Amino acid sequence: MRCKVCGKDYPSLYHFKTADTCLACYEGLSEEERAKAAQPSPIHQLTTTAFTLDGYRIVKSFGVIRGITVRSRSVFGTIGASLQTIVGGNITLFSELCEQTRAEAFEMMIHHAVERGANAVIGVRYDATEILQGVTEVLCYGTAVLVEPTV
Repeated sequence: MRCKVCGKDYPSLYHFKTADTCLACYEGLSEEERAKAAQPSPIHQLTTTAFTLDGYRIVKSFGVIRGITVRSRSVFGTIGASLQTIVGGNITLFSELCEQTRAEAFEMMIHHAVERGANAVIGVRYDATEILQGVTEVLCYGTAVLVEPTV
């Protein structure tokens, strides 16, 4: 990812927490600037699993875009989740890990779309593959498009 303040590349893991600002720049921002930096891009509202957006027409397609992240479970998380399976019900440790992983892949996909000049993403999908035992790749992909409201 590229920081919008200093222009340096930074790990995508931080993008999930600070939107478009690296942690070094984020630490130097005022509370008001931090709140603004953490706000998601307007493109978030124009994402859909459908291949059309009601009230908009597609002006240009930029092709397939994606966000990929690979995660592993920690030993402590695995032990904690194993204990939760004894009781039954929702295994919150894994649920939280899955949600964070999907959110990170989604944010990376959005960033990829914005880099291409898109203001919307259609046909959004997720895919997951276990690479090694306990190591999973999560892919979020869709089609980046430029849309304009129909009047």
